[in-house]
Amino acid sequence: MGKILIKDIYLKGKTVSILIEGNTIARIADRIEEVSEDTEVLDGRGKAVIPGFANMHTHAAMTMMRGGKEDEKLQRWLSAIWAMEKNLDDETVYWGTKLACLEMIKTGTTLFNDQYFYIDSAVKATSEMGLRGVHSYVFLDLNDKEKIESQRNMCAVEYERSKSWGPLNTFAIGVHALYTVSPENIVWAFDFARKHGLKVHIHLSETYQEYMECRGKNNCTPVEYFDSLGLMSSDLIAAHCVWLSRNDIEILGRNAVNIAHNIKSNLKLASGLNFKFRELSDAGANVCLGTDGTASNNNLDMLDTMQITALVQKAWRNDPAAAPLPELIKSATYNGYKAMGLNGGHIKEGALADLSIIDIDNYKFTPNINFDANLVYSANSYCIKTVICNGRIVMKDRYVEGEDEILSQVRRLYRKLWV
Repeated sequence: MGKILIKDIYLKGKTVSILIEGNTIARIADRIEEVSEDTEVLDGRGKAVIPGFANMHTHAAMTMMRGGKEDEKLQRWLSAIWAMEKNLDDETVYWGTKLACLEMIKTGTTLFNDQYFYIDSAVKATSEMGLRGVHSYVFLDLNDKEKIESQRNMCAVEYERSKSWGPLNTFAIGVHALYTVSPENIVWAFDFARKHGLKVHIHLSETYQEYMECRGKNNCTPVEYFDSLGLMSSDLIAAHCVWLSRNDIEILGRNAVNIAHNIKSNLKLASGLNFKFRELSDAGANVCLGTDGTASNNNLDMLDTMQITALVQKAWRNDPAAAPLPELIKSATYNGYKAMGLNGGHIKEGALADLSIIDIDNYKFTPNINFDANLVYSANSYCIKTVICNGRIVMKDRYVEGEDEILSQVRRLYRKLWV
């Protein structure tokens, strides 16, 4: 792997040069002149650099289902999606994941936390696209005794396979939700994760129905239920967490749980909008952002997610200061890398070289009084010109290798899910 030198680029109010060696940011200085024959030089004039985004909750290959079931509440939507998912196979997941990676590259995401099926095909696609992926083996047994045992066996098999994945892809445990996984498999999955030092990725307190059914059945909230089993920790990535009591927030904060807020799918499926961003952060939870899958969002655009998150927080709280820009951007970048135990999501010497180069020589960034405000409230993802992940250029001047083939294959294959 060679070197990359980004010259004369805007970073936090001043012009700098950035030298990337291998997969890390080696040096940031006012000027860097020394280059070797294996150094690729990028002209940063008229551009800015930002950390790569971390999409902390998605189902990548659901790109095959974009627009497939609209205007339904979550439970009816899930039933329709599950019917389509019965027709998934390695080929559809491979190309669906490639399309997801293409969209995430185009929109500046360098790390994504996936929870889906045919995990080996998803890993192959992610590796070929050059992104950093966390892939969960998904437990979803619906209390079927045969599935309970078979999913345990397959999880162990997939974990052993994951040891050959390479540095960009990480194995994790996925527990779909409290209402779709048997209590015995929930405990088994968390124990397996703890034994092997793995992250656990789960949907938690997503809807009022889930919240109230748990209280009726178990005389406690979903968060309290998992806490009673000793399953709360900083290795947990809990998606949604829309419906929370004060005690839930205290539990999540005390255990430094990573929360993946998915505002757009929450709004679209009418799951709820009063996400306790401030309270969770103040309590000690690590609040991150995610898009969810394209069957419920319908995009994987983290800039879009940041803007909607900020506007909804301001509106429902009746407080224009409810989502300060530095905190908002941190939740879309650094906090996600922190959740995965990675030194990334920020532009510092020694950090992972996962970053995006932004075109600011246009009307969206003029005048550039406040770059962060222009990025979140004025620009869109077409301003992202070049993306670097793990020290490798995966998009340059908005060109991604293999784009036409990916689009063609998805157009050919998506009908398989509608049989």
